[in-house]
Amino acid sequence: MTICAEIQTGRRAGLSRKIRILLFFVVEGVAALAVGFAALFLSFEPVWSGENPQAAVLRPAEARSGSLLMKTDDGYADATRLGIDVDLTVSGPTIRARVTQIFRNPTQNWVEAIYVYPLPSGGAVDTLKMVVGDRVVVGDIKERQQARVIYEQAARNGQKAALTEQERPNIFTNSVANIGPGETVLVQIEYQEPVQQSGNEFSLRVPMVVGPRYNPAPVVQSVDFRPDGGGWGATKSDSVPDRDRISPPVLDPAQNAPVNPTSITVRLQAGFPLGEVKSHHHAIKTESPDGNTRIIRLAEGPVPADRDFELTWKPAAEKAPSVGLFREHVGNADYLLAFVTPPSVEQTEKKPLPREVIFVIDNSGSMGGTSIAQAKASLIYALGRLQPSDRFNVIRFDHTMDALFSASVPADAGHLGRATAFVSALEANGGTEMVPAMRAALTDDSSDDANNVRQVVFLTDGAIGNEQQLFETITAMRGRSRVFMVGIGSAPNTYLMTRAAELGRGAFTHIGSVEQVEERMRSLFAKLENPAVTGLTAKFSGASADITPAAIPDLYRDEPLVLAAKLDKLAGSVEIKGRIGDRPWVVTLPLANAAEGKGLSKLWARRKISDAEVARTTRQAAPEDADKTILALALEHQLVTRLTSLVAVDKTPSRPDGEPLKVSELPINLPAGWDFAKVFGERPQLPVVPRERRADAGDGKVQVAASKRPLPVAAPMPDTTIKLPKTATDSELRMIAGSILLALSLILFVFNRRQMFVR
Repeated sequence: MTICAEIQTGRRAGLSRKIRILLFFVVEGVAALAVGFAALFLSFEPVWSGENPQAAVLRPAEARSGSLLMKTDDGYADATRLGIDVDLTVSGPTIRARVTQIFRNPTQNWVEAIYVYPLPSGGAVDTLKMVVGDRVVVGDIKERQQARVIYEQAARNGQKAALTEQERPNIFTNSVANIGPGETVLVQIEYQEPVQQSGNEFSLRVPMVVGPRYNPAPVVQSVDFRPDGGGWGATKSDSVPDRDRISPPVLDPAQNAPVNPTSITVRLQAGFPLGEVKSHHHAIKTESPDGNTRIIRLAEGPVPADRDFELTWKPAAEKAPSVGLFREHVGNADYLLAFVTPPSVEQTEKKPLPREVIFVIDNSGSMGGTSIAQAKASLIYALGRLQPSDRFNVIRFDHTMDALFSASVPADAGHLGRATAFVSALEANGGTEMVPAMRAALTDDSSDDANNVRQVVFLTDGAIGNEQQLFETITAMRGRSRVFMVGIGSAPNTYLMTRAAELGRGAFTHIGSVEQVEERMRSLFAKLENPAVTGLTAKFSGASADITPAAIPDLYRDEPLVLAAKLDKLAGSVEIKGRIGDRPWVVTLPLANAAEGKGLSKLWARRKISDAEVARTTRQAAPEDADKTILALALEHQLVTRLTSLVAVDKTPSRPDGEPLKVSELPINLPAGWDFAKVFGERPQLPVVPRERRADAGDGKVQVAASKRPLPVAAPMPDTTIKLPKTATDSELRMIAGSILLALSLILFVFNRRQMFVR
């Protein structure tokens, strides 16, 4: 029924002419206003939705307290989906790994997918394959900048291309260009790494997520004076110049289901009869084709990539083999890998030297959740192992730092009680300024060097981006101290841990759950309390050898010496000498007895590259000389390094001309057990409906006075000041159109009223 019909009905009902006119005004005015407001209302985009909430993601490099970054049309709303398959074959002392990343594009756009992921820091990455339909494109090693140029040109040409780059020895980036709508592209990388051994136990570790890194702001400049610089030096203004490349977007687990499902298969051929095989953080199912072989898979199928996979195995016999010798012939050279575990010798002739132990515990935000509980339990256990003759101190740090005592104190009941209470009260929060804490721990005020052993026990997840600053600090200040790193949590920075322990002439252990605290800390204290094997040397007879590590480190209880060498011929023997406490120790290995090994040339080259990086850090080699060595080794042995990358390009263009290419940085999970709010700041209050808006003159900002009724999805509201964009968006254009329609409706309404009065 029309409005005019309603007025005619009023006439028949006997209403007066004035009342009918008034009613007409009211009804038609309301209708006009309704049309105008409807147009204005529809000009707003539906940003918030209770049924389909936006995913909250955050870049660690851009994090501020109380802030979240929401996915947008140009970001994560249409992110390419990712699945991962990890296949590992253990052949005696080495592991060959194949990691397949399956990129699916569910959108109608042509996309470039970028994914940041971890690998073992000792892994030698040497193979890249891209599978497109039934075509397999094999990658080539190129200098990093050259590989980037090749990849970017292919991306512009519409060709499918893949690029693998190293950001850290344990952080890599895969970029895949021109994935078409609905397409799937497989990118497969392979790497080689050695098996780890500790006493009677062998192990492998598959890192599955890059923990968010704390990157200190570039406030303090460091100055580098070269000996030949004539008094001139260079300044470094940023301790993490590549912070954007190691900071992928992180999903808030409170608002998102886990992503990046990962399947894992391990074919374990240890080379000896196997006893217990154990996965520490994932349920597994095991097949046993024979006594020396196990096939291990995840019991419940693919799992989210949010924690490291750790597998350990022991021999069926009571004692593990203490010596292993393996060889591989490649080109004109023989490559050798030797494992030798020194015997455990108790120091019974005289009392052990008294110790000064400095404990450092990380209580920064990344340690929130289960990690801080593991760290506190580990440190309290360690305090209980101190002897009355020991002295100790406790340092805690986040973005600030406190030492419990002004100097080291005796390990008596009173001091230990205060230390236990201090540790028990710690809570995780704030940033991770690790360098000042390490500097404080290495500051040695004691001049009585001969009468005690100085040890630093550092408990952390290592979640920082300025590792190089830490390494330089240890190198400059270690003195007589020895640094023992304890990695905490589900996804520790093992590169930082192992390199820091190496430079600090100590050892590294990892604690991934509260259940592992006692076992792993007991093993660590066996290293602290017993004499190390020092003064180690290796000498080859009958062959010219290039040995790595160049400087053989001290060994601690149950640690094997792992020696790699390149030989001009396989002849003679290798003699290893050292001292266990006050006793000389020597072992001779005849090279003719070496068994066949796989991938040993890659492992040797990777270790030589690591030697060059250490020499660069410790200033034993000039940066340009170290880089020249690294580049030559990487190109000869086809390895991804800081200076080289793998690139694969499909020759046939696939993206049509004129179709844009959309960049999609794939988000990662928060590591299991981490507290999102502790890392990125407290989640903001739920957004509220604006009640009053007023513009302040001239500053381009709008102040929002809000009601208390919350909307259903969290949004970034670090404060109540929102900067307006400088150009209009589609939403703003629709708002303008709606306002015009509203004004036209009111003008039409007034014109109609004037015509009626005239009549």
